[in-house]
Amino acid sequence: MSPERIRQNLERVRERIGTGVEICAAIKYVSADELPVLAEGGLELVGENRAQDLLEKQQLHGHLFTWDFIGALQSRKVKDVAPNVRLIHSVASESVLRRLEQHPAKEVLVQVNLAGEEGKAGIAPGELGHFIEGCPVPVTGLMTMPPFTERPEDSRRWFTRLAELAAEHGLERLSMGTSQDYEVAVEEGATIVRLGNVLYD
Repeated sequence: MSPERIRQNLERVRERIGTGVEICAAIKYVSADELPVLAEGGLELVGENRAQDLLEKQQLHGHLFTWDFIGALQSRKVKDVAPNVRLIHSVASESVLRRLEQHPAKEVLVQVNLAGEEGKAGIAPGELGHFIEGCPVPVTGLMTMPPFTERPEDSRRWFTRLAELAAEHGLERLSMGTSQDYEVAVEEGATIVRLGNVLYD
């Protein structure tokens, strides 16, 4: 991994999606030692999946980036995550809402399980209004992870649906799209894409 390579990849992504979409670099598999390389390469916003890794990486390199939390959020970890990030992308349970009352985050996105996949976190679309009303901190948007597919085009209907739900509830942020399907997500209204390999390889 080199700053030059990351800068080239970042420019290539920007050419495809324009300047109005935030690029959140997923750093789950990036070691703390490698984070300065990301900053040198021009990345400014990072997203961590694990609370413990977030704290450890921030302790070393907190000043280099704006930090988001993009992984599954356990209620017992809210106290560690909420005060230390700009945005939590993955609020998806009543127990997390209760913890946010005690440890408020600046703002959050609600994760929506559009396909009703068992074993995947996320609020059902029909329960979204009630869930948002019960959130003690500002909800500014929605996030989703569509079912796995080989073809990016197959994810389009889920991205379209998330954009519709956001509009219905008056929400502006849409965190959707990963390295595999980010271009389709942006076409359907993504405001934040969560990218890994496409930035690093």
